[in-house]
Amino acid sequence: MSYRLGVTIDKDSGFCFGVVYAIDMAEEILEQEGYLYCLGDIVHNDEEVARLKAKGLRIIGHADLPQLQNEKVLIRAHGESPETYKIALENNITLIDASCPVVLKLQNRIKTSYDDQEKILIFGKHGHAEVIGLQGQTNNEALVFQDLEELDHVELPAKFTLYSQTTKSTDKFYHIKEELLKRGYEVKANDTICRQVSNRYEDLATFAQKFDRIVFVSGKKSSNGKVLYEVCAKHNPQSYFISDVAELSKEMFREDESVGVCGATSTPMWLMQQVKEKLESF
Repeated sequence: MSYRLGVTIDKDSGFCFGVVYAIDMAEEILEQEGYLYCLGDIVHNDEEVARLKAKGLRIIGHADLPQLQNEKVLIRAHGESPETYKIALENNITLIDASCPVVLKLQNRIKTSYDDQEKILIFGKHGHAEVIGLQGQTNNEALVFQDLEELDHVELPAKFTLYSQTTKSTDKFYHIKEELLKRGYEVKANDTICRQVSNRYEDLATFAQKFDRIVFVSGKKSSNGKVLYEVCAKHNPQSYFISDVAELSKEMFREDESVGVCGATSTPMWLMQQVKEKLESF
């Protein structure tokens, strides 16, 4: 059977400005100095991390930071907790701070709420880099939850302030807010979801409906990727989630189908281009 696939990449997919900013800063220093430490994966995409590692990027964990002295360390777009800045100061580490401005603004709002002695809930992914940084603004006292069910057996205060990780679903955030209000809590809700992310929902829904099949490209670790893939799958059940070109095979497609290729805010355009070329080779 011959395959005649019309393949189109979503022009609005790919890195958000926060990720672009972090990668540009990293590449500039790597070009000048040949190596650079980065606290955690610079982006939740293994292929892009591998590309930058080949240029000299050295990924370290928080446990490694106190061992460094007199080095430069990149803080990625997800942001960091106050403890990281404290260690850097003590060890004469120069921080290349590529924290996303949207995340920094959110950190500041949470810190202000904490200083005002408000009880804080954060709708976010447990263990996510951004969420760890947000919790750090509250001396790790904020309650983090991924789903409403987690709160069913938790004794919550009668009044609290609700925040969200910047890449979460807007619809889900407002559903959670309304449900908590129905349960009788006094909720001061702060919609802190990045609009560059949330605006993609509608655009992606429109894009997904234009094609017979969708190939959504994202790293498995990306929270944003999971949310945006769900948008695709909702509007086009013939949607595939892949992280690597090797996951594609001819058998996944039929003759004369049109295919749309899209991705998360952490998906590099070069990877989506590789996917397009692979599909066209079928």
